[in-house]
Amino acid sequence: MTERTGDQIFHEDGIVPDGALSADERIIRLVTNRVLEEFQRQSAPHNSPKLVPVGISARHCHLTQEALDILYGPGSELHPYRPLRQPGNYAAKEMVTIIGPRMRAIENVRVLGPLRTYCQVELSRTDGFALGIELPPRDSGYHENTPGITLVGPRGTVTLEHGVIRAGRHIHMPPHIAEAWGVRDRQIVSAEFEGEKGVIFHNVLVRVAKGLVPELHLDTDDANAADLENGDMLRIIV
Repeated sequence: MTERTGDQIFHEDGIVPDGALSADERIIRLVTNRVLEEFQRQSAPHNSPKLVPVGISARHCHLTQEALDILYGPGSELHPYRPLRQPGNYAAKEMVTIIGPRMRAIENVRVLGPLRTYCQVELSRTDGFALGIELPPRDSGYHENTPGITLVGPRGTVTLEHGVIRAGRHIHMPPHIAEAWGVRDRQIVSAEFEGEKGVIFHNVLVRVAKGLVPELHLDTDDANAADLENGDMLRIIV
């Protein structure tokens, strides 16, 4: 989690001056902070439409430093490819191949940064059919009774005993918008899309934290069912 503080960026692990960041990291911080500032300028009264943009999560994985070292070689680092809406997060240039228990594979699965303390692979139910895996919906980091998978990189392979999930529907938002809309962290709400294939998504988890940008995350199966595209607006039903 990050936020701007003058000419520095605050991380959970301390203050890092802009000058200590790479050129790619500075671009990512600039873009994400501009998005955050734009949302912070918007008012969010209780009687507002409670609209949030959707971010469609294609298949991807999160890695630890240990896993990255095995897959890409000792001392490897992630190289930012493009920033994501949530400050500090980005799609990396690095990709892996994933292989299921029936030796079915999906290539070019994007790695997201920054590195984490656990490995996690997030797929759609359709991806699970292709790999021969039954994927339970889970919140990020909750891996109990989840299947494993093998990751293949240019320098090695990593076999995960668990951590392959369908990410549960969730909304990111900062505290001031959550307070104005009358919602709290980890509350379950619904989200309505009024397009030609209008739908109401139930069981949507609210995640509230300082520095987040309002965004509803759905996987590709949910998005395709409603003909949704990145940036489409959905109304939160509390």
